[in-house]
Amino acid sequence: MWYAYIYSLKAQFSPNNMIGRILRNRYDIRELLGDGSTAVVYKAYDRRLNRDVALKVLLPHVRESVQKRFFQEATAVAQLNHPNIMAIYDIDEENGTHFLVIEYVEGDALTSFIPSPPEMVVRLGSQMALALHYAHERHIIHRDVKPANIMVTPNGQVKIMDLGLALPKEAKRVTTDGMIIGTPAYLSPEQAQALPLDRRTDLYSLGVVLYEMITGQLPFASDDIPALLMQHVKQPPPPPRLINASIPTALEGVILKSLEKSPARRYQTGETMAQALQASVHSTSVVEQATQPSRSVGGGSPATTAQPPLRLVLADDHNILRRTLVSFLSERSDMIVVGEAANGDAALQQTFALQPDVVLLDLNMPVKGGLEVLPEIRLGVPSVKVLVLTGREEDWYITQALRAGAHGYILKSASETDLIDAIQKVAQGSLVLGSGVAEKVVTGMLQNRNEKLTEDERQILLLVAAGYDNDAICQRLDQPMTALVETMARAMDKLGAKDRHAAALKALRRGDILIDELHALQTD
Repeated sequence: MWYAYIYSLKAQFSPNNMIGRILRNRYDIRELLGDGSTAVVYKAYDRRLNRDVALKVLLPHVRESVQKRFFQEATAVAQLNHPNIMAIYDIDEENGTHFLVIEYVEGDALTSFIPSPPEMVVRLGSQMALALHYAHERHIIHRDVKPANIMVTPNGQVKIMDLGLALPKEAKRVTTDGMIIGTPAYLSPEQAQALPLDRRTDLYSLGVVLYEMITGQLPFASDDIPALLMQHVKQPPPPPRLINASIPTALEGVILKSLEKSPARRYQTGETMAQALQASVHSTSVVEQATQPSRSVGGGSPATTAQPPLRLVLADDHNILRRTLVSFLSERSDMIVVGEAANGDAALQQTFALQPDVVLLDLNMPVKGGLEVLPEIRLGVPSVKVLVLTGREEDWYITQALRAGAHGYILKSASETDLIDAIQKVAQGSLVLGSGVAEKVVTGMLQNRNEKLTEDERQILLLVAAGYDNDAICQRLDQPMTALVETMARAMDKLGAKDRHAAALKALRRGDILIDELHALQTD
């Protein structure tokens, strides 16, 4: 059989037999560093330049396509001059033995850094991302980013090596169409499907590497390669914090964004990814910052710090609308969609598992509606902010949503700018009612905004917003019904509201009653 023939040829070549040989009367081979299926790597001494080098010697009788990739590596990497990319000095041949002369690096493979603390993951990951960015800017993609192809020197400097699969933009493809090439555990979804590749394939593979570094395990694992490839294409990765709750939320967000199935939803450049990594451990979360006083430097304006991306879960049963929204939000570097749901139960599961910064929640969904989901989110994960995104503009729905624990309410007809602004403000802890919500309410507010509510009027509207009917309000405030009706009528007149629900909503929007008061009342 053919494989027996290849095995016999390989057996005739013993890696240790090369030790002691001098190639081209210059390279003194002294030590075996490692071997693979197509090449063997040695430590050698360059007699001409008096320095240690590494020789990557191609095994005899490898396929022609492997030889072409071997030469392609030299051509591709020779163009690169970066401190975090292993340099190739030369390519040569002697008596049919083809070899590359490579920079020799003292250190350990990145596999020795699995697992690592967040600071180390960020330190090494940023170097890797910037090195890949440098290569990508020169139209070279690696295609085989994995821990075994990354060295770390004793002083913590990353060296990316083994660009044997690197693909220059102008290079002719040396594999047949549809052939999957790379290491299965680290393949991007587009690699797994043998689709055209660009720089974002390397950023996905780097995301797998960082996931493994921070958790100690791969996001996808299977002994069956087709099943493993399908996981890369279809299955979302388990959030790293489910494996290790001490992982910073912002760092988890960076890793999950790099592992998005669609390249358009990942970081678009290695530089952007490096910046997000560095910000993830050097800044507090958005919510934490919102509760801390601003600090000025030298009496000037408050100091600004790069923010980690906001982590979002989208819950809407209209698939086209949801996918359009995902595509739009994923183009932003300050936001990452970490989960999607098409019904209320799925929305709860995603929210509890991922604990995002903000959930964008539709009200009308199958299984469970948004109004049913809201109280459970508030009770189970109170730190998660909920922005209702719906087509319902009736006052009743708005007050019911706010009463159930929503932090904002915006219509699907709102502009993209208003939506982004609403997400950001809700994440910071503000109450947001979109400009398209009950425009008649806004008009009434503008007409009557200078008329202050009395404390009695304010308390009544607070109880209305909390869901109390008139009898319950009378009992709670110890007032007769006639007095309640008169006070309610005065409040509605001041606010220009047509009914009690509209009046309560206007009072919320004006700040006469606060969302915190409403939420506190619900826990009584």
